[in-house]
Amino acid sequence: GHVRYAGQEININQPADAIKRGIAMLTEDRRATGILGVLSIADNVSIASLDKYLIGGILLDDKKVEKLVQDNVAKLSIKTPSSKTLIQSLSGGNQQKVLISRWLANNPDILIMDEPTRGIDVGAKYEIYQIMIDLAKQGKGIIMISSEMPELIGMSNRILVMCNGHITGEVQGEEATQERIMSYATKF
Repeated sequence: GHVRYAGQEININQPADAIKRGIAMLTEDRRATGILGVLSIADNVSIASLDKYLIGGILLDDKKVEKLVQDNVAKLSIKTPSSKTLIQSLSGGNQQKVLISRWLANNPDILIMDEPTRGIDVGAKYEIYQIMIDLAKQGKGIIMISSEMPELIGMSNRILVMCNGHITGEVQGEEATQERIMSYATKF
């Protein structure tokens, strides 16, 4: 569909179009539509940016991929024994950090995060929030979609409330309360 981005209208028909425009998305259900469970962490991190890690257009440069993974393991505090570890053996929080690494490899301007902390323990939630804050400080746009009201209120500088597919209200972060959000959520 048509989207306004950076002051111009662009056409996005498939995920590759969004990626080329600097838009990335972490899906809500990381197990069904995010991780590739039978593949390693290295494969999961590099799969969305393979063109950057090919030699002669056909062979994967294992050294470059390993550097990408190790940089992200350090930067995002991913707890894993090795880049060859299967992603399905990691905790939910570490799986989510691997998926964030996947999209950061493309250096997106906008990162859409759908329920970014669902099914993740409290410590990992804090780490994911810190990653989001750091990305925002670097000038990245973060669009968080969440059904957890405290998460929205604590993390957002602006909240758009939707009901039945329509935007029913906008609340600035400092004015956000559960009552105000709920009043908009039942408007349509």
